[in-house]
Amino acid sequence: MKFDQNGLIPAIVQHARTGEVLMLGYMNEEALRLTRETGLVTFWSRSRQTIWRKGATSGNLLRLTALRQDCDGDALLVLAEPDGPTCHTGERSCFHRDDAGERTTAAAPPAAILGQLTDRIHARRDAPPSASYTAKLLHGGVDRIGKKIGEEAAEVIIAAKNGSHPELTYELADLFYHSFVLLENQGLAVEAVWQELERRYKP
Repeated sequence: MKFDQNGLIPAIVQHARTGEVLMLGYMNEEALRLTRETGLVTFWSRSRQTIWRKGATSGNLLRLTALRQDCDGDALLVLAEPDGPTCHTGERSCFHRDDAGERTTAAAPPAAILGQLTDRIHARRDAPPSASYTAKLLHGGVDRIGKKIGEEAAEVIIAAKNGSHPELTYELADLFYHSFVLLENQGLAVEAVWQELERRYKP
């Protein structure tokens, strides 16, 4: 890898499951070595001129999944699982403002919302049924969840036959949501579905 004249290389951190871009930091050789050895993403702070492990103070660690370098070897892509918000502001990603500087809640990429949704469903797993609709479904088990999936699938078909794009969008979102609840009930990560799709349609 090619470090710059200051002995640094830019490291873009991406959520390993959702693909969401979380932050940009810089690593020197020591930070890269510590990241590999500990499995916890570590950077070189240009402002403090010292090594810093992301989340060492806040507890919002970045757990390394994989490292990749670009074609020129002068930039790193860090795939990681975040323990909590990545940004020091409490946002999931440091890239939470648009080009005009206004705050945005939209995930980047948009499909990252799927990972956020499955994380939220997982967080409801041990909650009492009265806590939320999701918790009630999870406590209801396969029969309750399966009944809802059947209902939502039928509503998707009706929406399509009605030729209504807004209606179809709404009903498909319901079907996705209830399917993710079923995956949580079964203890199956949604990534297993993505991997199966990749296996089927790999170029």
